[in-house]
Amino acid sequence: MAKINEIDTEFFADERSSSFTVIGTPAQRSDALGHVTGKTEFFEDRAFPDLAHVKIHRSVHHHARIDSVDCSEALKVPGVLRVITHHDVPANWYLVLRLIGVEPHDEPVLAEDRVLYVGEPIVAVVADTEAAAIEGASRVKVSYTELPAVLDVEEALSPDAPVIKKDGTNYFVYEGHHARRIRFGDVEEGFAQADHVFEWRYSSAPIEHAPTETTGCIVVPQSGNRLLIHSNTQAAFFTLDNTALILDRPFTDLQVKGGTVGGGFGGKVDVIVEPLACIAATLTNRPVKFVYSREEEMQVSSPRAAERIYIKDGVMADGRIVARKVMLYVDSGAYSRHTPYGTTKAAAHLPGPYTIPNVHADCHCVYTNRTPSSAMRGFGVTIADFAIESQMDRIARALDIDPLELRLRNAYRDGDMKAHRKVASGTALIEVIQRAAALVGHDLPPEYLAMSSSTPREA
Repeated sequence: MAKINEIDTEFFADERSSSFTVIGTPAQRSDALGHVTGKTEFFEDRAFPDLAHVKIHRSVHHHARIDSVDCSEALKVPGVLRVITHHDVPANWYLVLRLIGVEPHDEPVLAEDRVLYVGEPIVAVVADTEAAAIEGASRVKVSYTELPAVLDVEEALSPDAPVIKKDGTNYFVYEGHHARRIRFGDVEEGFAQADHVFEWRYSSAPIEHAPTETTGCIVVPQSGNRLLIHSNTQAAFFTLDNTALILDRPFTDLQVKGGTVGGGFGGKVDVIVEPLACIAATLTNRPVKFVYSREEEMQVSSPRAAERIYIKDGVMADGRIVARKVMLYVDSGAYSRHTPYGTTKAAAHLPGPYTIPNVHADCHCVYTNRTPSSAMRGFGVTIADFAIESQMDRIARALDIDPLELRLRNAYRDGDMKAHRKVASGTALIEVIQRAAALVGHDLPPEYLAMSSSTPREA
């Protein structure tokens, strides 16, 4: 076996120049020069004559029934061209995951009979100037009947919680179940045989992406009734397909020009501004700009979902984990967006990179009267990793075991059966931990240095 505590830097130096083309070598981004010289063109750098602007009148309540909407005063504002309501949206359903068959459709593009979070869009105002659009949106009058709101994930699942979703549950239904589930072995039997049982709670708050460039687009009518969309989307074809579905038009009617994103981190995969800008451009036959203010970006653009995780572990005196039970609550906010998928990703990541013979997990995608959450770098996995590895450190402290040794004792190996009933392969976790220990000068006992991911675990 190679000396794991020594790093052969000469090997890497020799090999880098001969076989590595990117890894381990400096590589300039293709767009870096444009960024640092100020020559990169963003969507807002494009100028069009007769450019109109869209602004939104938004809900002031977490949960309310809409009794009436009066747009008459908005139409009196000089420069206001049109007011767009849900009646003007051909297919008034926004669900980004419908492209991969996720249902039911649960979020209107513009609110119809109720609102489920503060900031939910109700009316779009199109005007000659941004100032006129803002003024017009402020003059829309909405009468509400306020309804009870649910703002906590566990409260949302309690039997006496007000049901906020028309489908009758405050959670996404996975193949008839209340949660995305993992059942492997007998977790209660595992706890019974354990020398120690530890349980801790971990939680995260919503995290806003806070991009330098706020979400926005400019839509320009073209000949043949087509529309050209200049967008800062992170996913041009995703945006094109979802926009076409909402407009109820052929995909070939639209062209999306993007590629330059002033910060996205996942948040700009949502297709929020383009459909309404397209409708406004069609109704006015003018180029239309719809861009979030910084306040809107912080309030209503999708954050990373808040998560609450309970992890209960049954552990033997030598540090072997023999049972793990996880209860995960992911706050989807008022609508689905990407969170049912993110919750599935979390379930797929449990119980972490460890071989545990008894695993029970319920991963809930929960609806609350909060801003809908969505994608953000590693969503569904990032917070789960934080919780799992925090749990490992706390167990190590409680049992006075070296935290790396605890991980090595439980690390999955090639051939191990994972909790999802898939055989582990290409694991390499043991080698990664060994190399990490060497890099920081953390001495491991010989028996841990002799471990290998390719060596079967002792019975």
